[in-house]
Amino acid sequence: MKALLTSCLAILFLCSCNQSQKAEDVKINISQGMSLLKKPLVKRQVSPQIDSLRIENYLDALRHYNIDNKKANNIIWLGRRIAYLGDYKRAIEVYTEGINKFPEDARFYRHRGHRYISTRQLDDAISDLKTATILIKDKEDVVELDGIPNRLNRPISSLNTNIWYHLGLAYYLKNDLQNALTAFQEGLLASKNEDTQVATRHWLYMILRKMEKPNEAMQILEPIRQDMTIIENAAYYNLLLFYKGILTEEGVIGEDVLGSSEAALYGIANWYFYNGNVEKAKSMFNQIVEQGNWSGFGYIAAEADLSRME
Repeated sequence: MKALLTSCLAILFLCSCNQSQKAEDVKINISQGMSLLKKPLVKRQVSPQIDSLRIENYLDALRHYNIDNKKANNIIWLGRRIAYLGDYKRAIEVYTEGINKFPEDARFYRHRGHRYISTRQLDDAISDLKTATILIKDKEDVVELDGIPNRLNRPISSLNTNIWYHLGLAYYLKNDLQNALTAFQEGLLASKNEDTQVATRHWLYMILRKMEKPNEAMQILEPIRQDMTIIENAAYYNLLLFYKGILTEEGVIGEDVLGSSEAALYGIANWYFYNGNVEKAKSMFNQIVEQGNWSGFGYIAAEADLSRME
C-alpha cells in the first residue's frame, strides 16, 4: 500500500490519491523542460472549469490504476490521461513504470517515445521508438483507441503506424533525413486508411524536398485526390493539395493566420524554405514559436529548424 501511494504522489501533485479525489485537487507540474531554443517549456495549471472532461477522464484512469496497478492497460491509460492534462514529465514516469513491469510491451515505448518528443528529449525518443519497432516485428498490428476522439469517434491510427510516425518525426527533428525517410516509408506501408496515408505522405514529401529529390517527392503526391475522405488530418491533406497546386496558400491557412494549426503553418513555411525563400521561411518559423502551442509537432519542427539557423 505504501508503494502504491508513493507511486501516485510521484505522478501528480495531488492532495490525496484515492477514489474520492476531487477535480479541484488535481495539479500538474507546469515546468516541462527546455525547448530546442533553450527556453522554458511551461504549461498552464489545469482548471476544473476549462479542463473538466480531461480531469474527469484522468480521475477515472487513476481509479482503475489504484484498483489494479499491475494491469498494462491501466498503466497506459493513466499515462495517457496525465499527458492530456499537459504533464508530460509525469506521464514519462508512468510509462517507465510500465516498461519496468512489461519490458516486452511495445506500447509503453511508443507512448514514452512520444512524450520524450514533447519534452525535446529526442535521443531518448529515438531509442524508445527503435525498441518498439523491434518488439512489433512479425506481430499483427492493432488499432489504438483515441484518448481524445475525432469528430466521428472513429480511431484511425494503429500501434505500428504511430511507432513509425513518431520515430520518423524524431529523426526529422534531429535533421537525420535519411533515417526519417526510412521510418516514414515503413509507416506508409503500415497505413491502411486515407488519414494515416496523408499524414505520412506529408512528411515524406517534405523530407524528399529537403533532400533535393523533387521527382521522388512528386511521386509521393500521385495518389492524392480532391475526393479523399479525411476524418482528422485535414491540415496535412490540404498541404498535400497545396503541393500539387490544387489549393492556394490561403486555402491551407485561411485569412486568420493565428487560427491556423501549427502543422499547416509549418508546412507552408517549410515550402518557402526548400524553394529558396529562407527569410520568408524563418519569419514564419518565428511566428509559429511566438504564437503557437509548443506541444504541436509543427511548432517543434519550426523550433528545430530555427535552432539550426541561429
